[in-house]
Amino acid sequence: MKYISNSCEETQKIAADFAKTLKGGDVICMRGGLGAGKTAFTQGLARGLNVREPVTSPTFTIVNEYEGRLMLYHFDVYRISDSDEMYEIGYEEYVYGNGVSVIEWPQRIEDILPEKRYEVDISKDYSQGEDYRIIDIKENA
Repeated sequence: MKYISNSCEETQKIAADFAKTLKGGDVICMRGGLGAGKTAFTQGLARGLNVREPVTSPTFTIVNEYEGRLMLYHFDVYRISDSDEMYEIGYEEYVYGNGVSVIEWPQRIEDILPEKRYEVDISKDYSQGEDYRIIDIKENA
């Protein structure tokens, strides 16, 4: 499904509505350049999963954990050099557990991603405005 967003709030609402369909064990791989809206999308997912605490990017911690209707595990693997580093932080326990895992920059660990996952691509189109985003959500089964 493709969605158009013209604000951070719209991006969060799209994600919150999507989150209501998620179940334990779901994995969401998010692609988009710096500033595309990946963190805003994750904040919306958190809201849809009834997470009460503030959601921030785990750029330097690699993974943040949030408690809600389901646990939310938010990975930012931008600084990961190879998949082995993911195993060191307990990747399999998170991704193959009962929570929802969101992985930013999944192309860095493509070789260990589960086959069944959602792909979320967020892109900007400045010709349509500073805040214009195209959010494409696909299920890869």
